[in-house]
Amino acid sequence: MTKGSYARDVWLRLRRTPGAIIGLVIVAIILLGAILAPLIAPADPLAQDLLHQSAHPSWQHLMGTDRSGRDIFSRILYGSQVSIRIGFEAVGLAITFGTLIGVLAGYAGGKLDAILMSAMDLMLAFPSIILAIGIATILGPSINNLMIAVGIVYIPQYARLARSSVLSVKNLEYIDAARALGAHLPRILLRHVLPNILAPLLVQATLGIATATLEAAGLSYLGLGARPPFPEWGAMLNDARDYWLSAPWALIFPGAAITTMVLGFNLLGDGLRDALDPAGR
Repeated sequence: MTKGSYARDVWLRLRRTPGAIIGLVIVAIILLGAILAPLIAPADPLAQDLLHQSAHPSWQHLMGTDRSGRDIFSRILYGSQVSIRIGFEAVGLAITFGTLIGVLAGYAGGKLDAILMSAMDLMLAFPSIILAIGIATILGPSINNLMIAVGIVYIPQYARLARSSVLSVKNLEYIDAARALGAHLPRILLRHVLPNILAPLLVQATLGIATATLEAAGLSYLGLGARPPFPEWGAMLNDARDYWLSAPWALIFPGAAITTMVLGFNLLGDGLRDALDPAGR
């Protein structure tokens, strides 16, 4: 099967999954909102309007305003840029280092495998949120440090997934043929091993974006991520918790944005898992 026919087959199978299409639409809308935020946001997300503090949702302010009079709809649009960036960059860090560790451990085996996987097991022994809080506290509160903390926490998941995938393919005939032809180790790993383990890693990355976004929002809610008045969804929740009884929309809409984004990536990831499963063809 050629690459074009394989991609077409995956798309056709993905298209037959209603949940995956719903997830794809949700993700596409969020991405478009993030890209077009400067064009469609009705106000500056940082601009304060003290005459309209905690204003109810209206045609002027579709999602109301916060206690500083900032337009919540505009802040959510700009906040989507931050949440998407956090999700993609944290997962990018995790999948890069996790795959490297997993491929080396799975292909080399022996002592290197034992040492690397023991380190991963040690990280997995800590609850992810506790480990992320510890790393973020050490690095200090900022968006970049938040992405690093979340990315480090999820390295073991990709390392173990990559290792198990490598163990299932490293002794197959085409790998033995490459060795017999004198191919060097980097060529074998990059040309023969890595392309054949990408499918489960891609699925896990899609699901991981949702998890990373949720984890990052939790850290920002605790004050370990974006700092006020930066428009980030978790930070918006943190800011709204002191006056949510008088202005519940300031809490509801950022929470709904986080929920929608997580749902979209989860639905898309589940659909990709089914579409990329060879047993389903």
